[in-house]
Amino acid sequence: MQNKRIELFPITASVNSKDHLSIGGCDCVDLIKRYGSPLYVFDEDTIRARCREFNREFRGRYDNTVVAYACKAFISKPIAAIMDQEGMGLDVVSGGELSVARSVDFPPNRIYFHGNNKSMEELRMATEYGVGRIIVDNFYELRLLNEIAGQKKVKIDILLRLNPGVDPHTHRYTTTGKLDSKFGFPVTTGQAEQAVKISLSSKLLRLRGLHFHLGSPISETDPYVRGLEVIMDFARGMKKIYGFQMEELSPGGGFPVKYISSTELPSTANYAEVIVNNLVTMADGFNLARPRLIIEPGRSIIARAGVAIYTVGAVKDIPGIRTYVCVDGGMGDNIRPALYEAKYEAVVANRANASNTKKVTIAGRFCESGDILIRDIELPEIESGDLLAVPVCGAYCIPMASNYNMVPLPAIVMVNEGHARIIRRRQKYADLIKYDLMSRA
Repeated sequence: MQNKRIELFPITASVNSKDHLSIGGCDCVDLIKRYGSPLYVFDEDTIRARCREFNREFRGRYDNTVVAYACKAFISKPIAAIMDQEGMGLDVVSGGELSVARSVDFPPNRIYFHGNNKSMEELRMATEYGVGRIIVDNFYELRLLNEIAGQKKVKIDILLRLNPGVDPHTHRYTTTGKLDSKFGFPVTTGQAEQAVKISLSSKLLRLRGLHFHLGSPISETDPYVRGLEVIMDFARGMKKIYGFQMEELSPGGGFPVKYISSTELPSTANYAEVIVNNLVTMADGFNLARPRLIIEPGRSIIARAGVAIYTVGAVKDIPGIRTYVCVDGGMGDNIRPALYEAKYEAVVANRANASNTKKVTIAGRFCESGDILIRDIELPEIESGDLLAVPVCGAYCIPMASNYNMVPLPAIVMVNEGHARIIRRRQKYADLIKYDLMSRA
């Protein structure tokens, strides 16, 4: 029987006649022989399918929708190019992410610039490139934008990021919509209203709409409803007091993905139905014009498309306690288990249908006791040299990677219809020291 965990892998994943895991028509054992280990593999078909699903489910229900990919999940030149080809917008949070977009001539009007502490340099960069919207997070940023607009003699289109005070029940490190958060103008303190008043009084800023983001991953639809209720009611109040016409509204992203087989989650269609229906109902009920809807999926676009493949080295059995299976990667390329207690599953890529017979713990190679990728997973009997494939590694693993212990970052390949192309080369030791300078006294 085919390994049920294959369902967590990209949509093109299968087990071939050699009993090897195959992704995008490429044998994973052959990929390791060609590109080395550890290796991150991204499936192009899965990325494109997820873009099309979000566009279909949201725009099919509400045509005036923009689906903007949240780059922080993972961005590179090839990924940005795919997003452009699929008609997506881009949600960027730094000058670095914006520079990737610029490098592929991504249409600036489809770029949304986020972040809670954008620098003057980054805001000037965004203004010069002509990004579609700058999402303002605080009063400091309002002052900076007024200054830049005055210097350049331009008007800048903005959204205000509000904090609705809604708890989405995610990990405390990924919750952003509660009152005690570094993100957004709180609604309940009156600061959101003050931000609206300042924005509307400015001759240099155009307040196009409102934005909120509750956190991620949000595994139920109710937090979106509660967030919409707060923000739509706020918009009604701002219309009555200041004549504010909300042209655009974004409930952010935070859509979850399935990391382990037992997880049950709402579908993209479920989220779309709930968000669109409540937006329309509330807009009509509050006598507001129906705004453009901006959705910002990141993880849910890219996570399933990515697979991390490691080679097993040491296998340490502590009788009656635990068996540690050590691989040639770990928290350097995927810190999520150590940081967020994230859960993963795995498949032995060179024996993909072998029966699971033993409980083991997958440990990384880094000098931290917390460098554990997967704790207590049932796998076949593991030997040194086996290949371990971990699915759903497309989001946040690479962007949050580090050179801890001076270990080079892995290569990344994109696979499609039996072809593989390298989209980021493996780091070399020389890369780790090329920025060091030996100065003389």
